[in-house]
Amino acid sequence: MCLLSQRAYQHAQYLLDATLDFNASLNPNHKTGIFNRLCPCHTTVGWSPHLYSQVLSIAGAHTKIANDCAACHNGNYTNTPNTCGLANTDYNITTNPNHKTAQFSTDCATCHTQNVWSPSTFNHNNFYPLLGAHTKIANDCAACHNGNYTNTPNTCAGCHTADYNTTTNPNHKTAKLSTDCATCHTQNVWSPSTFNHSTFYPLTVAHATIANNCIQCHANGYVNTPNTCNGCHQSDFNASLNPNHKTLGISSECASCHTTAPGWSPASFPAHNQFYTIAGAHTKIANDCAACHNGNYNTTPNTCAGCHTADYNGTTNPNHKTAQFSTDCATCHTQNVWSPSTFNHNNFYPLLGAHAKIANDCAACHNGNYTNTPNTCAGCHTADYNSTTNPNHKTAKLSTDCATCHTQNVWSPSTFNHSTFYPLTGAHATIANNCIQCHANGYVNTPNTCNGCHQADFNASLNPNHKSLGISSECASCHTTSPGWSPASFPVHNQFYIIAGAHTKIANDCAACHNGNYNNTPNTCAGCHTADYNGTTNPNHKTAQFSTDCATCHTQNVWSPSTFNHNNFYPLLGAHANIANNCVVCHNGNYNNTPNTCAGCHTADYNSTTNPNHKTAQFSTDCATCHTQNVWSPSTFNHNNFYPLLGAHAKIANNCASCHNGNYTNTPNTCAGCHTADYNSTTNPNHKTAQFSTDCASCHTQNVWSPSTFNHNNFYPLLGAHAKIANDCAACHNGNYTNTPNTCAGCHTADYNSTTNPNHKTAKFPTDCASCHSQNAWEPATFNHDNSYFPIYSGNHKGEWNLCTDCHLNAGNFSSFSCINCHEHNNQTQVKNDHKGVNGYQYNSNACYSCHPKGKS
Repeated sequence: MCLLSQRAYQHAQYLLDATLDFNASLNPNHKTGIFNRLCPCHTTVGWSPHLYSQVLSIAGAHTKIANDCAACHNGNYTNTPNTCGLANTDYNITTNPNHKTAQFSTDCATCHTQNVWSPSTFNHNNFYPLLGAHTKIANDCAACHNGNYTNTPNTCAGCHTADYNTTTNPNHKTAKLSTDCATCHTQNVWSPSTFNHSTFYPLTVAHATIANNCIQCHANGYVNTPNTCNGCHQSDFNASLNPNHKTLGISSECASCHTTAPGWSPASFPAHNQFYTIAGAHTKIANDCAACHNGNYNTTPNTCAGCHTADYNGTTNPNHKTAQFSTDCATCHTQNVWSPSTFNHNNFYPLLGAHAKIANDCAACHNGNYTNTPNTCAGCHTADYNSTTNPNHKTAKLSTDCATCHTQNVWSPSTFNHSTFYPLTGAHATIANNCIQCHANGYVNTPNTCNGCHQADFNASLNPNHKSLGISSECASCHTTSPGWSPASFPVHNQFYIIAGAHTKIANDCAACHNGNYNNTPNTCAGCHTADYNGTTNPNHKTAQFSTDCATCHTQNVWSPSTFNHNNFYPLLGAHANIANNCVVCHNGNYNNTPNTCAGCHTADYNSTTNPNHKTAQFSTDCATCHTQNVWSPSTFNHNNFYPLLGAHAKIANNCASCHNGNYTNTPNTCAGCHTADYNSTTNPNHKTAQFSTDCASCHTQNVWSPSTFNHNNFYPLLGAHAKIANDCAACHNGNYTNTPNTCAGCHTADYNSTTNPNHKTAKFPTDCASCHSQNAWEPATFNHDNSYFPIYSGNHKGEWNLCTDCHLNAGNFSSFSCINCHEHNNQTQVKNDHKGVNGYQYNSNACYSCHPKGKS
């Protein structure tokens, strides 16, 4: 026999011997169980000691006896249970609480863990729901049970009788309130509580509005709260001011006037006559309080005028207020009716002389209307006034006060004061007694103005021509009543030409200007001074087209010095204003050819400026674009035309040295031009190493460097759950942006290593998390079971399972599996027959997988 055949024979003999031992093993029965015929539990030394962990996961307190097989098996490995039921003795002997009596589940894991029996978890709500305030002590078992879980009561009174008995505000026991706490209280808090108040004191109307505001009445407790009106409302009584109940001595028994309606209103006042007797016409409004009080019961007057001033003021026939009648209504009226009334006429208008004859004939003057009856002469005698024609009183506008000329006895004879209408002075005094001189045609249309008699004289006047010049026809404006119209003044000269300054010297020398002719004298400067205007050469007024209105520069005082509004030609502002009175600085004695532009005077300054060089930079020669007339420096400069100053740059807009350092020629206008040192020295992250763009604006703004914007997706896209922390840089970088990994495992290795269901590390899952997980959430995860382990979504096992636990019996351990728990594989005899002649066949899951790793026959 060759060496190869000999080794094959020895191996076959070894396998045969091992199979015989495997089949003969009864404690436990390997053949009946799910043990692997490849003997993965044993060593080659006497089959013992051995390892076994496929049937029951040993965890928690069980791990302490993991190597002490006898502790559970007692030498018998055949019938050892693999459920908590092993501990049924503990279940049966537990008395606090008694598990058996309480019919607790025999599945110990519902309350206990494999670590320790106590503390345990317990769904208390299955026996007594813990709600409201009880939830606060849900984990403080001793608060209710005091170590005894057997006889703990499950009613309110069962636990809170002591609270019920000791409550004094109100005293529950004395008041015989229900011992069913839930009738008033909730499990949330004792207070506030609900309470059927009507059982003790009905809360009606306004009281009903405070039914839920116990403190409103019971602020001092619930024991001795009064049940009478003044018991609670004495302070309201004392504080009542409208009316003042206490001062007026009104009864403190509120119900005598009020109901429980809100605001004490409506209220009655049956004792009104004790304060003010209601009689006569007043009885009609005895129940209409507002008619007199208008909501104010303190200052309601008790006199006629106190209430009836409006009536007094509103009475128009006659108008009491205008006539100033007494406000004591009783002087004319009674309480029964206003009319008829009594009246003393002489208090308002004495009836004398001819009027006394009609003293008792009221209609003669009033005609039934007492409102507008006049109390003046003209009030009644206007018709007489208007019908008088010689003289015509109306046309002559004589006084309508008849008493100025007439008496109450007779109209004629009468008196008349001529000076009241027209004083007779001067030449008029000479004809004072010759009425016919003026009134030849009667007294009706005699004029009382100068031109009324002298218009012909006005029209005939030629030097000056009064009519042509529009001189006032009121002769008195220039003339007196002296004979011959002379002397005369002309006070309105300024209306034609203002005499001022040097002209005032000749104000009274009319001939100096007029030469005896007042019609054609000019009234403008140029009218007299054109020769002076034309002969002036420095400056040449005519060439410069100065205004011929001399007053624009000169005054009437003297020609020189003169004023000149330089701003009409060139405004003098700022530094120019300092030389406004030093004409020679600019004009050098020549006012004809002086330039009026900046460059016209300052081109030399422009050309010689080097920092910055205006000429090279091609700055505008309009100096005003940067400089003012105040000073050259500091100057204004629209920096934005060259480089906009925004954000943080705006803060140094006025600090030129920050960027220019005194040199305005070569200052860069790019971010990197100024901030390359910042770029190079930044280490977190290192901009240079990471090759970030030197265009700072791609991440930073001109406001501040930090926080900055950053397109993270250019380096690592933030998707799914990562997007949620896109603005929480510290979550990944922890303040260090240099060495942050950009792979799943780079950040999640700890998650990978600590995952036990399934154990990624043991199962040697790939560390590329994305192969199963997405960035949205860890779960649910994708997992290619078919390619990585065993085909269950394809092949013979497709559709033959529902849950992972169909094969992975221990839901907490996916490395453990069973192939003989479902469909045809659970018939050991049939499977054995199917494998007749198969060398090394064993009826266990590991053996199945070792021969059928792809699920094929």
